[in-house]
Amino acid sequence: MKPIKTVGIIGLGALGVLYAQLLTKGHGRENTLVLADKARISRYQGQHFTFNGETCDFHYADAAEVTEPVDLLLFAVKFGGLPGAIETCRHLVGPETTLIAVLNGVASEPMLAEAFSPEQVVWCVAQKMSAVKQNTDVWVEPYGDLALGVPAGADDAHLRRLAAFFESVNFPYSLPADIRTHMWGKLLCNTGCNQTAMVYECGYGLLHQNGPARDTMQGAMREVVAVANAEGIPLSEEDVRTWTAVIDTLPADGEPSMRQDARAHRKSEVELFAGTIRTLARKHGISVPVNDWLYEQVQKMESAY
Repeated sequence: MKPIKTVGIIGLGALGVLYAQLLTKGHGRENTLVLADKARISRYQGQHFTFNGETCDFHYADAAEVTEPVDLLLFAVKFGGLPGAIETCRHLVGPETTLIAVLNGVASEPMLAEAFSPEQVVWCVAQKMSAVKQNTDVWVEPYGDLALGVPAGADDAHLRRLAAFFESVNFPYSLPADIRTHMWGKLLCNTGCNQTAMVYECGYGLLHQNGPARDTMQGAMREVVAVANAEGIPLSEEDVRTWTAVIDTLPADGEPSMRQDARAHRKSEVELFAGTIRTLARKHGISVPVNDWLYEQVQKMESAY
């Protein structure tokens, strides 16, 4: 398998801008394509994206006009936009294209595997960053990293290829021992942190303090542990402590993505978090009252937009 040269990124939310900027700087503008359909590319070209105060100089490309498969395709859209993004880029996936998705939750990898080939999908978790996007201005500090892996027993050729590429461009990544368990750990984090911040209309600062918001966050996390265990995923109270400690390192004036969605009156990813946990809880006969309450509160907030 040849080394990665051409990179395509679809989606310019906060993480899309972060990774487009890092790869444009580290791998070269000519090799890093920001992909979309023609109408969206026209909008992008009329906008002025900045990253941490620096003007972005992205190489925009109408996906329909790109004729050769890319070596690496990174999906950075919201979950609801993933099916459309797959279709937009389907012709850009060749037999050796490596695929990653930096979406929240645990559903994007199976979707990519079904649309393309499971062997080409590197499982991925974007973690430990604080990212804020206001219109076309993005601030990220710290950058965090991408945790990468493949399921136990799977061919790791694309994982090794991607790790070598990230090393060559000084891109932040890590290789947890068990990516499936690690992804569930991040789901635990998001289910507690994102939803609580949205419902309590707060940033990380209130989550750092003892009180109802922090109690709610950790209660939602503990319900994820129970559901994960029923699914055969070995999470525990230690994971609650570990991810709480990660959240405690994030800037007090920062905000998770669902809080930013609420401010902008955008639909949130509640279905990826409480929605996933509630569905699996019903399957296993597990009570998840904290996630039920958070889900109901988010529905009320979104219905008022």
